[in-house]
Order: sequence, then structure tokens, then C-alpha cells
Amino acid sequence: MDSRHPPLSPACPTLPEYVRHWAATTPDRRALTFVEYPAPHSRGVHRTLTWRRLDLRVRALAARLAEQAEPGARIALLCPQGIEYVTGFLAALTAGLIAVPLYPPGLPGHADRLAGVLADARPSGVVTTSRVRREVEELCARSAESPTRIVCADEVPDDAADGARRPVAPDAGAIAYLQYTSGSTRAPAGVEITHGNVVANARQALSAYGADARPVTCVGWLPLYHDMGLVLSVAAPVVRGALSVLMDPAAFLNEPARWLRLLGTHPRALSAAPNFAYDYCVGAVTDAQKADLRLDGVAALINGSEPVRPGTADRFHAAFADQGLPTGAHCPSYGLAEATVFVSAARPGEPLGRFALDRDALAAGKALPARPDDPRAVLLAGCGTPAGQRVRIADPAGRVVPAEGEVGEIWVQGPNVGRGYWGRREESERVFGAEFDGGPDAPGGRWLRTGDLGAVLDGQLIVTGRLKDLVIVDGRNHYPQDLEATAQDAHPAVRRDRLAVFAVPAAVGSVGAAGERVVLVAEHVRTVSLAELDVPGVVRAVRGAVSARHGLRLADVVLVPPGAVARTSSGKVSRALTRARYLEGAYERAADPAAGPAAGPAPDPTVDPASRAAG
Repeated sequence: MDSRHPPLSPACPTLPEYVRHWAATTPDRRALTFVEYPAPHSRGVHRTLTWRRLDLRVRALAARLAEQAEPGARIALLCPQGIEYVTGFLAALTAGLIAVPLYPPGLPGHADRLAGVLADARPSGVVTTSRVRREVEELCARSAESPTRIVCADEVPDDAADGARRPVAPDAGAIAYLQYTSGSTRAPAGVEITHGNVVANARQALSAYGADARPVTCVGWLPLYHDMGLVLSVAAPVVRGALSVLMDPAAFLNEPARWLRLLGTHPRALSAAPNFAYDYCVGAVTDAQKADLRLDGVAALINGSEPVRPGTADRFHAAFADQGLPTGAHCPSYGLAEATVFVSAARPGEPLGRFALDRDALAAGKALPARPDDPRAVLLAGCGTPAGQRVRIADPAGRVVPAEGEVGEIWVQGPNVGRGYWGRREESERVFGAEFDGGPDAPGGRWLRTGDLGAVLDGQLIVTGRLKDLVIVDGRNHYPQDLEATAQDAHPAVRRDRLAVFAVPAAVGSVGAAGERVVLVAEHVRTVSLAELDVPGVVRAVRGAVSARHGLRLADVVLVPPGAVARTSSGKVSRALTRARYLEGAYERAADPAAGPAAGPAPDPTVDPASRAAG
């Protein structure tokens, strides 16, 4: 799969140089708007910077940071979502420092991850805001290794830029920032993203979504410490000279209609959200809120979940068709932090690629078609084609290119692929330095092993799941997200997109033959308590549905309160961490496994808002 397009003009090598270009050529155009919602029914308070003003704030903050750290030092961004986060990130790059996009220490449920990333990155300083300075100071005081130089972005005056020595423009091959992975299958690792990587990926994304030919407005609520949030709300609009309209994730989750209003009030809106967010809008946006929505100007809505289900796009379009939502706006996409973020996408305006695959064949590693109405079919959406990079399917064992339609590991090659993992040479070589075997006809060069499984059908990339998440029982492969989809449809008490399937040794949770056993941990919906539920009935329904559809017996089904299933910093379910908690005994179970759990661990009342979408 190959697709190459010429770069956007002007062809600046770094994001800071794009900021200076737009400040010089279009100084009074709007560059960045942050929309705050100070009250539950607020329609939003807009705070806007022009390109001239953005450039001034970036230069002032860069001058202050240059006084605090030498070029090449790491600077952690511990800011709330907002304008200061954007200016802090761009200022770090302008000063020749390596940014580490993170979040304030008060973000619920992620204190351990934050501490681990800071210990790994060893930043020399911190950019934050006066609102959370005390929490940052307390965090730094708890560890001798934590940075002690703290700069509050909102306290740096504009005149700090006056007379400041203009930093030497960083080389495109130098590290711009460390993008820490979400940790869905392992401990977070910092991907070294160069200035050239992020500019290339922004151009690739703009090309894929048609934003290089026509103007767009980037509208986003994804957190800026997340790879897609950073590229879509910062890098892409800076490269394109487009307006970025930003809101806080909590503001979206408290009232999803806010996101849709912003989409409707800005011309040719380009936005992204995970799968659950589209379903959340369908269930949470009321008819009264729909009444004043106009979505006919939406350019593209990116869905980057793995895998992408056609039903999500269908439900979302059906819910908002009367508001003028274009039929071709939904763009299933694929990406990962190791490739900066973007790899491939369905193009706006094109029909959704729908693929019904035979479940048994898929378990055997072949993507064979099935009837869409077959209850044993797996329904997936195609993630289109790459832009400006190469994608191949590889047999992960033999490192050869399998026949078309066979499932293998997705490998990527392009200018957007990061340099490696910070401080992890051996792992970097294994993941970023893969090579194909198979003689002179094999694809050449070094490739990124994504760890994701997929196939190419009808010219489109189909993502089927994670290699590390595969559940193998009696020699058959089972995709956990497929089992989870069946389980959440089996009973209305199971909370959608808040469940995890994983394998454990036979001695855990089950007595019987050797090998692995399969466990499901699922949250129940918020509308009832665990005590009110017929737990044995829920467990029987889930087990029966999984057995009938997949020919697989669940050794244990654990029903837990909302918020108990582990999630990553980007809001995805973490099967690895949920499995670890299960093995540690964190989830209390009933004495009789057939009856299911009597109770579960108390949910964390301060769980990350990015994982709070209602069930």
C-alpha cells in the first residue's frame, strides 16, 4: 500500500518556523480558540489568540525556558487543557528543548503513570499554570529526582520576548518531544518524535482528510497529552495555518452536545474521537439539543479506534442525519504513537468500507468474506489507505509478506515513524528496525512493527486487533474485542465499552486441564447497583452468548462497579492492567464461580473524566 503526495507550501522543517511564518503573513487571523464552560448550562466562553499573539506568547515563554534549561533537556508539560498547554509545547520546541506532553498531577486515576513517566523522562523543568502550581510543587517535592524548575506559562509577561536571543532553529532530525504510549498492553514508553516526524505526519493527515486543498477548522476535545489530540489540535493547524478550536475532555463528557455545537458553528470542521464518543453522543444528546444543531458543514470525523465497527458510524449518522450530517463525513482511521499518530484513513466523502469476515477463518489467520447477516460474521470498517507512507502486512514469525487477505502484523515505513523509545535501545531495535526476509522481492529498508494485526482487502487496511491481546485456546485465536462485543450485547446490565477479556493460567480462576483459561471483567451500567442486579442471570446470559457465538467457555465472569475496569491515559480499556489486578485479587468474587461475583472493588470516585462516558 503506497500513497505519496507533495508537501504543503510553505515547506517549513519545524513547527516553530510555521508559527513564525503565519505570524508574519497572516498576523491578525485567528490561530487558537479555547472554549471554557464555567457553568453546567454555559454555552461557552471563548478565549482566542491570533497568529501574531500566539507567536508573541511562544517567544516569551521560550525565552524564559531557555534561561532554565540547556538545549536538548526535557521539559514536562503538566498543564490543564488550554491555551497555556499549546504555548508551552510550542515554546519548548522553539527553545530547542524536548517537550514531554503530560497532565497535571491531579488527573484522577493516573498518579502512578505520571510518576513512572517522570522517572523515565527525567525532565529538567516543568511548564504548568498558576492554577495547579501547588499540586505540581507537591509532586516535585515528593521525589529527589523530580524537576525543581517550575515555569507558570500564564505568569510569563509578554515583554519576556523583547530582546530575547532568537534560538537557533532546531534540526529537523532532532527530537521535538517524547510521546509516551498509552500503556494498554505494557508500561508506557516514550517515543522519540523528531521535528521532521511531526511536520511530516501533520502533512500526511491534512492530505488524507482533504485539508491541504481546502481550508478547515480543527475542532477537538481529545487531551493534548494524547498523540491524536496533539497532532490534530496543535501540529496540523500550525502546519496548515488553520484555526484550532479546543475544549476540555471533561466539558465534552459532561455535555457532548457542546462538541457538536462547535462542529456546527465552524466552517469545514475536522475533528476526531474514539469509538465510544460517537455512541455516547447518540445516547446522550437530547432532541431539544439537536434542534439548533447544523452539521452540514462538517468536513470529516475521524474514528481511530481499533477495530472500527460500522455500526457505530451507522448509529451516529442516523441520529444526526436530520441535522445535515454528510453521509461521507465518518472516516475510520488507524494510527499509533510510534508513527507520531496517523497511518491510514478512509477519505471524506467516500462510502464507508464495510467488511463481513468469517469468524472461524479469522481465528485461523485468514480474512475470508461472509454474509453480513450471518450471526457468526465479524463486521469491521476499512481504515482506507495511507498517505505519504508505506504499509505492509507481515507474518510476524517468518517476516515475510503473506498472500493478500491473510492476517498478519501491520508494518509501517515513512518519514513520520519515530526514532525509537527513549532510553530503550534493545526494544527500539526490535520494534523500529524490523526487516523483511524473503529475497530480492521483499520490501526493503527498516520497518516499524506496530504490534497490531490486520489485512488488506479491496485495497483497504483492515485492523483486526492487537497481537499481544490475542486469546489462544485449544489452538484457536480469539480476538478479545470480538468476545467483548458479544458479551456487552448479551445483557443490558453490561456497560458498553467498559469490559476486558484476557487469558490467565489454568490454575487461576478455574480448575481443570492445563492451558489458558479466559476471563471477562465487566462493569455494570450506572443506572443500577450491583446489589439490585440478578448477577447469576447476567453471568449466564454472557456465558451463553459467548459460547454460542464463539464456541468458547468463559472460565470466570466478574461483574464490577462503574470505574473499576482499568483504563489507559487515552481512555482505552487496559486489558493488561485489568488482568494484573485480577491476578492480584483486586476483584472480589463469589465463592461459587458459576454464580458470579458477590461484589467488586469500590469504584474510584475520581476516575479520569476521559473514561467516564455513561453506560
